[in-house]
Amino acid sequence: MFVAIAAAIAVALCLVMIRAIAGPTLYDRVLAVNSVGTKTVLLLGVIGFLTNRPAFLDIALLYALLNFVTTIAVLKFFSYQNLTPAMSGGRGMARFPMDESAEEKAEP
Repeated sequence: MFVAIAAAIAVALCLVMIRAIAGPTLYDRVLAVNSVGTKTVLLLGVIGFLTNRPAFLDIALLYALLNFVTTIAVLKFFSYQNLTPAMSGGRGMARFPMDESAEEKAEP
């Protein structure tokens, strides 16, 4: 039964890879790559269960964390065009700039 589950995850992984290549927008591609990471975590968990190796579950959890952090970083980069924090004085909040009246009030 778990072999069938692994095969179904592998088929879903192939379909998501097609979406990643043919995605019409950038966000479709990022979502597809995130889905590839999620399905890889599932596949690692199933393979770890099938081979009776609990270390695969640790690897799967680490990969899930890496997948989440990478997705957030990529989306932040494409949304703000940089990875600097907003408080560092850079243009980290370029999407929501301050209006002129707030800048005039801030300067003495």
